Amino acid sequence: MSHKFGKRILTAFSSVAVLLLASPVVFAAEAIPTGDLYSKAVFAVGAMIAAGLAIGIGAVGAGLGIGTAASGACGAVGRNPGVQGKIMMTMLVGMAMAESIAIYALVVSLVLLYANPYMRYFLG
Repeated sequence: MSHKFGKRILTAFSSVAVLLLASPVVFAAEAIPTGDLYSKAVFAVGAMIAAGLAIGIGAVGAGLGIGTAASGACGAVGRNPGVQGKIMMTMLVGMAMAESIAIYALVVSLVLLYANPYMRYFLG
């Protein structure tokens, strides 16, 4: 019973995702430029998609790392409450390292959007 319900939910979510992703393309079809402007538009859209993927995947990775660090620290404090201070300090350093990945992803996405080094090659 739950397997069928899960399939229905997955089908509904994927249908909504396809609808949301395809609708801007349909509405913008008549606004797509032709010729040289078309390559500029494709390059700009590609840079936007790459920037979104970079920050999205970087944020998911940082979230997983921070969650794992917090989970491990909670488990360690539960087993040995006497060393809470040392565990807390180590956990905070680990969380800072995991958060730096999200900051690097943000920098990469901003470079792709505003200071793209390949822009002069593709756009002349």
